[in-house]
Order: sequence, then C-alpha cells, then structure tokens
Amino acid sequence: MDFIIQLQNSEVMNWVRESGSLFGYPAILFLHTIGLATVAGLNGAVDLRLLGVAPRVPLSSFTRFFPLIWAAFGVTAFSGVTLLIADAETKLRSPVFYIKLVFIILALVNLQLLKKRVLANPDADASPITNQVRMLALSSLVLWVAATTAGRLMAYIGPVAGID
Repeated sequence: MDFIIQLQNSEVMNWVRESGSLFGYPAILFLHTIGLATVAGLNGAVDLRLLGVAPRVPLSSFTRFFPLIWAAFGVTAFSGVTLLIADAETKLRSPVFYIKLVFIILALVNLQLLKKRVLANPDADASPITNQVRMLALSSLVLWVAATTAGRLMAYIGPVAGID
C-alpha cells in the first residue's frame, strides 16, 4: 500500500490530478470511458444477437469484434490503473471499487465462455441457440451494466472509514 501511495504522490500523478490540463485527468477519464464503451458496446452487440436481435446477421461475423474488444480493454485497463493511482487512497478504501472489479472480471469470463461455446463453433449459425447461451448473453448484459453503474457510483459513494 505504501508503494501505491508513493505513486499517488509522485510528480506525474500530482500533475494528472491537479494541473487542470485537458491532457491530464480529463483525457485519461475520456480514454477510460471510450474504452469501456467499446468493450461493453461490442460485447452487448454479441449478446443481443444471441438473444434474437438481428437473427440474419451471421454469428461468425462477430468473431471480428474480439481483437477490437481486447484492444479497447487494454486502453480501459491502462487508463483505469492510472485513474486508480491518481486517487489510490480514496479508491482503495471504497467497497464499490472492488465490486466494480468483480463485475468486470465476471463479465470478461462470461465473454470468453460465449466465445468458446458459440462463436468458436464453425457451425454456430446452423445450430440453435440454447437456453444456456441465452442466459450467458443476458448475464453478460447485466454484468456490464452493473460494472458501469458501480464505476459511476464511485464518484458519489465515499470510502469506508477504517479500511486500510
């Protein structure tokens, strides 16, 4: 924890947090938002297709989304770590932060299950979509909404006193 606090108090993080420059905190927050919107949005498109929206669009076409999803996740993770370090003392004492991380991890595991069970199947378009796959798609939508909501709540729900 001391190392993270040292990083938080570094010159770079002080500049990110306090400079007022558009290239500081606002730019990093913008990258985080764009990255998350891309990850959740493309994942949502896959989920909606599996739930019956646009049934004529071949499932195989959604495999092209995965490199972009993972690139966007890289941007989101990098910017998220930077935002965390900029305000580590507050964020690391917030239970909402950990709830957000759990939702993100579950959503990514869910995405990989969908890819493995459906999109990796060359005959996916010829096979009926099972109820299990529909439940994965629905839970994916719920998890991304929950992760996004938890992220927004971090700005309004403060840390819990006494957590170190």
